[in-house]
Amino acid sequence: MSGTEKTKAHTEQAKGKAKEALGRALGNQRMTAEGHADQAKGNARQAKENVKDSFRH
Repeated sequence: MSGTEKTKAHTEQAKGKAKEALGRALGNQRMTAEGHADQAKGNARQAKENVKDSFRH
């Protein structure tokens, strides 16, 4: 996995987790949903890179 894409994936996942936790703590459903969506984007980016890596080896 390229370093920059890996970093972006982990950043999106961490940002999503933080936003989701804050949304839950504040009782803000929209923020919780946005955090969950950010995590999903990070997971998708990571999965894409894993597939690319599997074809390289």
